[in-house]
Amino acid sequence: MFYTEPKVTLIARPQFVEPSHLPVQWLGDSTHGERLAEFAGRLCYMSQRNPASRTTADYLENIKKQGHGSVLEHATYSLLLEGVSRSLTHELVRHRAGTAMSQLSQRYVDESVADFVVPPAIVGDAELEGAWRAQMEAAQASYVALVERLMDRYKWVDDKVHRRKMAREAARGVLPNSTETKIVFTANVRAWRAILEMRSSEGAELEIRRLAVAIVRLLQTESPAFFSDFEIYTAADRREAARVTYRKV
Repeated sequence: MFYTEPKVTLIARPQFVEPSHLPVQWLGDSTHGERLAEFAGRLCYMSQRNPASRTTADYLENIKKQGHGSVLEHATYSLLLEGVSRSLTHELVRHRAGTAMSQLSQRYVDESVADFVVPPAIVGDAELEGAWRAQMEAAQASYVALVERLMDRYKWVDDKVHRRKMAREAARGVLPNSTETKIVFTANVRAWRAILEMRSSEGAELEIRRLAVAIVRLLQTESPAFFSDFEIYTAADRREAARVTYRKV
């Protein structure tokens, strides 16, 4: 399979359990994650009575405006990312603060039926895409041949599982950066905002920018008060990008 778009699935969200002895005067619709952040912020000043009569959305808008990013760290969201290349995840995993990640292992997973991600720059160009696909197919064929020969070379290893791991970890070296991978990526809202600000910008690499824009859309739907200040637009290069009003809160 050749991917031309990433697949982004929300797999975990916060669940806020309001303490009965410190109730907040909630106004407006809000998600569990948004209420968790508001509760944490109000606790700092014991303002649960909501003296300014702000909705949760208004409260969090002010939090973003004032740059009180620590309040946003309480809420975390986990996403399953598929249809992304190992080239992309090499960049994504550089974001460490406030994140957790678990990625498909090429040592254990058989890549003889691997999928690949078409680089955005060549999508739609029949000649370039044809040449690229030929390279991917050749690399995959080399991988299969190497695994077969290495399994025979290591036939003295009694443990078949360990033998397969030894063969695959060596053979994976011929697989290209365009090999499709899957990763569970968890981040708190402050970290998500920082990642998306950087990776959805016009200067970001095209594949990770495409992913970041897709995540912005998902998280704006999931928890709008946290991400309402992100604006998706068509950039000068005719591709989607996003910009944010309150930077690096």
